[in-house]
Amino acid sequence: MIRILICDDHPVVREGLVAILETQPDFQIVGVASDGHQAVALAQALQPDVILLDLEMPGLDGLEALRAIRVGNPAARVIVFTAYDTDGRILGAIQAGVRGYLLKGAPREELFHAVRVVHAGGSLLEPEVASRLIRRASQTPLPEPLTERETEVLRLMAQGLQNKEIASRLIISERTVKFHVSAILAKLDAGNRTEAVALAHQLGLVDL
Repeated sequence: MIRILICDDHPVVREGLVAILETQPDFQIVGVASDGHQAVALAQALQPDVILLDLEMPGLDGLEALRAIRVGNPAARVIVFTAYDTDGRILGAIQAGVRGYLLKGAPREELFHAVRVVHAGGSLLEPEVASRLIRRASQTPLPEPLTERETEVLRLMAQGLQNKEIASRLIISERTVKFHVSAILAKLDAGNRTEAVALAHQLGLVDL
């Protein structure tokens, strides 16, 4: 079962998400939070597999809640599910370590897919969100090009594969994969894997 925590200040949205997500046999709603402080507290107490987090909440802003959640649990798998699609919000969430970013109104199948991808260790940006991030990204060429092996690793990252899976696919050690991922993040000036993939797509290095 994928244990899910829902964080949204609107009762109708919370109830709707619970009803929609509970139609899936592998999903279990373990808690709901109505403000940022409650979101942080429940995330720490329940240790859910996936957290659905709105960005606009009372008490503690969604981005602040996200940062606080990740302080207590750096491996927290958070999907932003919000109506806010400004470039600054998107970039801020990605830099804070969000694993997925969906806009309210996305088809329920897309939400189900995002939960499963993020739970499996992958990352996912809704196409419209990715497009906004790409438009914001600099058009400046990389100061140092990626090596052939780094490009291979990057393409597998874009498919949502984690280090262990990439190592198995390329028949190299997981330690070597970590080295390549660090080099990729440095060359792309990216804060995390999700941002690296989005920037790489903007530069034409990978397909989303």
